[in-house]
Amino acid sequence: MTWHAPNLPTDKHCFFDSHGGISKGIYKGLNVNTKSDDLISNLSTNLEITAQYFNLHLSNLHLLRQDVSSDVCYVSSPTQDQIDADGAVTDQPNTILCIRTADCAPILLADYKHGIIGAAHAGWRGAYKGIIENTINLMLQKGANTSDIAAAVGPCIAQSSYEVDNNFYQTINQSQYFISGQNDHWFFNLESYCIDKLKHCGISNISASGIDTYPLANGYYSYRRMSHQNLINKPKCFPTEMSAIVL
Repeated sequence: MTWHAPNLPTDKHCFFDSHGGISKGIYKGLNVNTKSDDLISNLSTNLEITAQYFNLHLSNLHLLRQDVSSDVCYVSSPTQDQIDADGAVTDQPNTILCIRTADCAPILLADYKHGIIGAAHAGWRGAYKGIIENTINLMLQKGANTSDIAAAVGPCIAQSSYEVDNNFYQTINQSQYFISGQNDHWFFNLESYCIDKLKHCGISNISASGIDTYPLANGYYSYRRMSHQNLINKPKCFPTEMSAIVL
């Protein structure tokens, strides 16, 4: 169920699913969440597997310490879990920009004509705060051209699985992204919200997976699904999959 965006070169990016790794238990598969209690040896192997997809080494992976911010960093050389940010941009060959998700939307961006790539972790909070806009703006500052940027929104929680309360609805305050539920609850379309933000930035070359991470227990990790199953015992202790892009 690994997904490749049709508007990005297959050998230059990958939205990995949960298959192919060596983790066990609740982390079964290709878990890459280094904040979790998964064995360090399993995490290292899983990360090496993702790097090998690009015929590169684990040291070529640029891993962010993600949260729910709108912060974006320029990457001159890859580091692992040292920079607090939710977006990254580089013009350096063999630097693999990585985003880790478990329901949030991973967004990969590339202007291969000008040699600039970007990646963003777009949960609703980050998207609301401007992580998509900030990532694109940094790409433009580094020499990318809006008309040459291809963007892909990877697997994330879909509207039918994303029930939210009225406070959430009031925060976003854009009814086109919601379907009414019961008892002042709503269903939010994160993928559409991200796509429209890309369009508002002037990006027209956009693809989206349409894959819902919540119901696909045999293919994708889902923080919400695991929460509903009472499988998360402490914060940050859940599996995530990888989305990655390289020049």
